[in-house]
Amino acid sequence: MIKKILFLCTGNSCRSQMAEGWTNYLKKDKFKAYSAGITPKGVDPRAVKVMAEAGVDISSQRSKDIDSLGVMEFDYVVTLCDNAKEACPFFPAKTRLMHRGFDDPPGLSEGEKDEEKALNHYRRVRDEIKAFVENIEEEFNK
Repeated sequence: MIKKILFLCTGNSCRSQMAEGWTNYLKKDKFKAYSAGITPKGVDPRAVKVMAEAGVDISSQRSKDIDSLGVMEFDYVVTLCDNAKEACPFFPAKTRLMHRGFDDPPGLSEGEKDEEKALNHYRRVRDEIKAFVENIEEEFNK
């Protein structure tokens, strides 16, 4: 049976979008991933770009808030930033909650004058999220 995972972040613009994309790309036989934000602000074009570089198309994903998912039940909810962890809404007892924080690429790249240097922050976090997703079953079993 395919399990449902919700990746929750503040803006649902970058980290949670990457996690959704990686999970649906790498683990589609075991998981169906969704993402949402506390205060969604649109999918970050740099996140779309660096995911495409890695062969994962997230260009059709959209930024959404948790209420837009309705009454959908999840097997797992993974918060990807401290703000989402603190603001995480209530989920039924059967839902397993996990926090795995990642650096915020938009924040890290803010003020970078060189686009390539800015993208390198996104690439590093993209690769860290990929490694997390590759081992997600082990993470859930800890």
